[in-house]
Amino acid sequence: MTTLSIKQQIDELSRTLHLPAFRREYEQQCSQAAEESLSYEDFLLRLLELEYRTREENRRKAQVRQAGFVQYKYLHDLSRKDLPADAAAKLPQLEQLDFIKTGQNLILSGNPGTGKTHLATSLGLKACQEGYKVLYITVSRLLTQIRESRSLKTLRTLENRFEKFDLVICDEFGYVSFDKEGSELLFNHLSLRCGRKSTIITTNLSFDHWNEIFGDTVLTAAMVDRLTHKAFLVNMNGSSYRVKETKLMMGK
Repeated sequence: MTTLSIKQQIDELSRTLHLPAFRREYEQQCSQAAEESLSYEDFLLRLLELEYRTREENRRKAQVRQAGFVQYKYLHDLSRKDLPADAAAKLPQLEQLDFIKTGQNLILSGNPGTGKTHLATSLGLKACQEGYKVLYITVSRLLTQIRESRSLKTLRTLENRFEKFDLVICDEFGYVSFDKEGSELLFNHLSLRCGRKSTIITTNLSFDHWNEIFGDTVLTAAMVDRLTHKAFLVNMNGSSYRVKETKLMMGK
């Protein structure tokens, strides 16, 4: 029977215990510990810290993947001077993410092309990096999921999962109108989080036009009341980034 060397045993055990950073770094750390005359405790602590940092980084990357972002747009990519005035003024407070801790909603409302999705995505990515569980989804896709889950009798499972996200970004609110059933399903679903967990809504419609997509005055009033209670309201009306970029391209 072949006797494994100490190195082989360490490799095998660290693999079994799922300690990839430990397995990858221990030889180099052994050499450094000898050069620095580290105690056994300090050497072990250094290895454990490496493993912990690796796991935290992998967890953050997994959270970003699982959030479902269509594109990765970060806060440092934002041209703050080109943001609508209200957004530029409130961004320093919003990027602290305290609204997630307090379970407050954020409504980004304004004409197309002013950075609503970019801003929402940027805040969502930062939230992922700080350990929050985030979901990005368009409103039309969310409603499709709700309808399918109800048909498959798995709606409660979807609702339980939806309630547990620290932050949900509902993009493109108002791009598609709903029938009465769809409006009620969406209202009930979004109401699950109100007052407890944060939701970011991006919309190109002012509140007085929401009735155009819901088609029900009473339901619209209830939806606006629920979503805006203690929420941050950001006026995103301004010049379109897309138009500006197109002009620059044509100028070149």
